[in-house]
Amino acid sequence: MARRAILAAALLAITTSACTPTRDFHGYIADEALPQEIEPTVDTRSTVLARLGSPSTKSIFDDDTWIYMSAERERIAFFKPKVSKRTVTAIRFGEDNTVSEVLNYDQSHGQVISYASAETPTRGRQLGLLEQIFGTLGVAALPPEADPNSPTGRRR
Repeated sequence: MARRAILAAALLAITTSACTPTRDFHGYIADEALPQEIEPTVDTRSTVLARLGSPSTKSIFDDDTWIYMSAERERIAFFKPKVSKRTVTAIRFGEDNTVSEVLNYDQSHGQVISYASAETPTRGRQLGLLEQIFGTLGVAALPPEADPNSPTGRRR
């Protein structure tokens, strides 16, 4: 009886341990200071670099905005990983290299973008089933309006 209880407890522990999520961290991982702790008009470009290190990316349009991004993903068993936490901190600098603004974003600020699944049509004619099959054998059929002597295959 005791063996069955131990075996059942071990089996239960094994099956429930497979359901615990594994976590992955991506992007900027704060060592000592968080990007949210940067204070406008107090910190400068050099103090931000000393406290936080290099940014994840810089603004495309100017070098006066540094962006620190981080994400935490959870995966349960074999399922697709889901983002459980995402933070984006944008630090803007003024002309005198002091921090002018600190913008904090999380998952609630994101927007779902729907992609168009339409295909772009290509130029040219559509091949039929027999043309596709026999075209690989070296047998090509010209359309009825084509001129075999013309370099373009069209009638003059």
